Amino acid sequence: MEVESATRNEFSLIVADHVSAMLAYWDKNTICRFANRAYVEWFGKKREDMIDKMTIKELLGPLYPLNLPYISAVLQGNPQTFEREIPIPGGGGTRYSLANYFPYIVDGEVEGFFVHVADITPIKVLEEKLNSRNKQLLNFANTVSHNLKSYAGNFTSILDMLEHARDENERKQMIGYLKQISRAFSSTVTNLTEVVDIQNQDTLKFQPISLYKCIETVCDILKLQIKSSGAIILNTVGRDVLVNVNPGYLESIVLNLLTNAIKYRHPDRSPVVAIDCSYDKSEWIIKIEDNGLGMDLKKHKDELFGVFKTFHGNNDAKGIGLYITKFQVEAMGGRIEVESQETKGSTFVIHLMKKK
Repeated sequence: MEVESATRNEFSLIVADHVSAMLAYWDKNTICRFANRAYVEWFGKKREDMIDKMTIKELLGPLYPLNLPYISAVLQGNPQTFEREIPIPGGGGTRYSLANYFPYIVDGEVEGFFVHVADITPIKVLEEKLNSRNKQLLNFANTVSHNLKSYAGNFTSILDMLEHARDENERKQMIGYLKQISRAFSSTVTNLTEVVDIQNQDTLKFQPISLYKCIETVCDILKLQIKSSGAIILNTVGRDVLVNVNPGYLESIVLNLLTNAIKYRHPDRSPVVAIDCSYDKSEWIIKIEDNGLGMDLKKHKDELFGVFKTFHGNNDAKGIGLYITKFQVEAMGGRIEVESQETKGSTFVIHLMKKK
């Protein structure tokens, strides 16, 4: 057998070549004296081109300046541990590695250093997935809190009005409002339940949704705010327009933008919100335009969609609505833009790809 006839050095090389981690030894002049199969294959080299010939600078190329501080430190006798992204030869992507440099010290002198590099790409991929999942969970928590707050306020206001109704007709009207909000609430809970299911999937579920009906549903949810503020909602979206979206996300987006348009209305005029939708090439373009307070985009553009960012000094402003909206639009493969002038109003433009 090969192992039985191998010399000790040959046996050591056989063992090293069967280790998945990258192993190497570089002398104090940074010339390679040993490299196992994983090491040479990772860099796309041949062992005969490396051993006793190649310096670590030649091997690492553009990575060398990044690794130089660790090389200098280990040659001073200090073990080093660090992470590094390493391009796969031939443009095949990137691998993530955890590198360890151990000094080889003889009679107090550093003669070189051993290298142990482990491929931690699977761990990094899992880490990125977990970070993405955490963002999704945070978005879901914010969405539930933000959306259901609208219902809680409406239920409280209508129940108060019902208690103080002046006659039977007014009581019937309030009960009618409660029924509308109850139906919308049930629909929202259904959509949020679907969002919960989505958290356990790799991709969002999309389905054709009538944008016109979605806007009308949100108007029912905001009926009291619309009535008390004297707001006019101009829904000019075609009744036949179907956008392929996640239903829960679309309702949340429209609810957030309409709520903001009413909340940040100009004190000297009744709020008017115009909603339109057009199709351009391969995307739907949804515009929501209001005549409210507007914003100074030169000052706030970079932080407009940030979490917990507020701009008008309202005591009830939480600064998460636009953050949630942007997250949800982008999660559906779209993008959101804004045009705004102080005292004039704002226009939010949502671009959504027309999915087949």
